[in-house]
Amino acid sequence: MDFRIGQGFDLHRLRGGDGLCVGGVFIACEYAVEAHSDGDVALHALCDALLGALALGDIGQHFPDTDPRWAGADSRDLLRHVCGLVRDAGYVPGNVDITVVAQRPRLAAHIPQMRARIAEDLGIGVDRVSVKATTHEGVDAIGEVRALAAHAVVTVRT
Repeated sequence: MDFRIGQGFDLHRLRGGDGLCVGGVFIACEYAVEAHSDGDVALHALCDALLGALALGDIGQHFPDTDPRWAGADSRDLLRHVCGLVRDAGYVPGNVDITVVAQRPRLAAHIPQMRARIAEDLGIGVDRVSVKATTHEGVDAIGEVRALAAHAVVTVRT
């Protein structure tokens, strides 16, 4: 059995709005994400981690923001596509650990649903998906609620 590890990161600016997607879950709030797709930082970081584990490039190579096909794209669709690439390479996701960094909106109440959706999209048990949320304690663009970010680590195995 062959194991690989990948890590990913994503960050998007925030603006005024009526909600945003994080971890495949729409969260109604006074913010929106500036992005070509739906701007789901957690799923974008996860896609990059999966791609990185197998040296398959990055999310920008597979879904360029210069391509109108991806305008407003649902990041869950992107994740399922990336998972298909992983499976086509002879691997399956092992486990996922995601940390979302956002001063606001508060994410704790949404984490169980995020975990369930990510597990469903990857075809793995929810016990293999960890999602955590933290703030930046008022520091920098994230702490000043001008951005949010996510870090992801994933294992894949044959």
